[in-house]
Amino acid sequence: MSKLWSKGYELNALVEEFTVGEDYLLDDRLIPADVVGSLAHAQVLADASLIGPEDLESLRRGLLAVLDEHERGDFVIRRADEDGHTAIENRLTALVGEAGKRIHLGRSRNDQVLTSTRLWMRHMLMNAVDAATGLAGGLLDFAETHRGVPTPGRTHMQPAMPSSVGLWAGGFAEMILDDAAGLAALFPLIDQSPLGSAAGYGVPLPLDRERSAALMGFSRVQNAVTYAGLSRGKFESRFLDALDQVGLSLSKLAQDLILFSLPEFGWFTLPEELCTGSSIMPQKRNPDGLELLRSRSSAVSAAAAQVKGIIRSLPSGYNRDYQDTKGPLLRGTDAAMAMMAVADLTVRELTVNEERLLAAFDDGIFATDAAIALVAEGMSFRDAYRQVGTHPENFAGRDPRASLSDRRSDGTSGNPRFEVPRGALRALSEENAARRTTVDAAISALAGRPVALA
Repeated sequence: MSKLWSKGYELNALVEEFTVGEDYLLDDRLIPADVVGSLAHAQVLADASLIGPEDLESLRRGLLAVLDEHERGDFVIRRADEDGHTAIENRLTALVGEAGKRIHLGRSRNDQVLTSTRLWMRHMLMNAVDAATGLAGGLLDFAETHRGVPTPGRTHMQPAMPSSVGLWAGGFAEMILDDAAGLAALFPLIDQSPLGSAAGYGVPLPLDRERSAALMGFSRVQNAVTYAGLSRGKFESRFLDALDQVGLSLSKLAQDLILFSLPEFGWFTLPEELCTGSSIMPQKRNPDGLELLRSRSSAVSAAAAQVKGIIRSLPSGYNRDYQDTKGPLLRGTDAAMAMMAVADLTVRELTVNEERLLAAFDDGIFATDAAIALVAEGMSFRDAYRQVGTHPENFAGRDPRASLSDRRSDGTSGNPRFEVPRGALRALSEENAARRTTVDAAISALAGRPVALA
């Protein structure tokens, strides 16, 4: 199997192992995207009469055969290939002969990895938006189901004011909905085609970059070919940063659920099928999934930081350092997607223990309500504050549910207005679905069938 850069000498074995690293393993995830990019490139070569119709048909047939082999698990990238681009071209040449040697005209491996990663990232971005909106929707369902269930609100970890399970879940739903909107806001940025930039400076060939972009469902090209290379790592880190915001939200959610499901609290119960056990203590039911939500949140942060650390001081033009941004991109994305799936499952299976929540109310938690009641009778708030604070025993025995219904301002327990985030959720989901329809239609038209890019 020849290397694309081969000029008749063998690379030192240690240097080869060091430079290839895990790239040949990671590229297995990008084969469908690389095939799609190659289909678009072949069409543009044919449009420019740089290859003939017979070669175009041969390349299409061979590329789709590679895609079929990959989907069956029969396409293997070996270390000797260095990467998926080489593996595809070698296999293509074996399948269709001389036409396979023409596919690389006018592009470089840098061009290929930019394009395949961009295609993969665009697809994963839409998947992440769907996952985040699905989780937000699950939290809103939970909030509406338990809208009127009182819970002690806490500040500084101490009982503070009456709240509700609905308000607790609704707050997390809106926060994660914001995270989903942050992801969706990246789409116009990610939806740019780098194909045709070659090694970063273009080529003296009449390649129609707008045409290849449209074939792959991109709304535009990255205009300056130098910008395509400069964006590598920048786009990846922006995506990971947006996923990091999801991770931060889920870490806070996990911490609350761990705390509130402790036996000492007992406000929520985690189903046993979501808990692991101890190898020595028979009674244990451990919230390992939630604990790992906290841990994996830092893994997503670390992936974003790693990419930014790699690209921070690089000069313009291609540098091999960029290769090391691929691993953290894939791992950080995988971690965030798994976190959203686990969080969604946990919320949908969670049990609320209303009796334990009501038992957690003490008289002190109604102190602010009592002070406000005195203000309604004509006392200044500061005097009411002191009177309640110095004689709390005079203001005991309030009803938690009545306290909730007394709160009628927008977004409070008596008026949570769940229809507001529901509307935002619906709009975001519809926007993402429309984007997916457009992209999938273009990819299917290019390949002649649907292609799972991620």
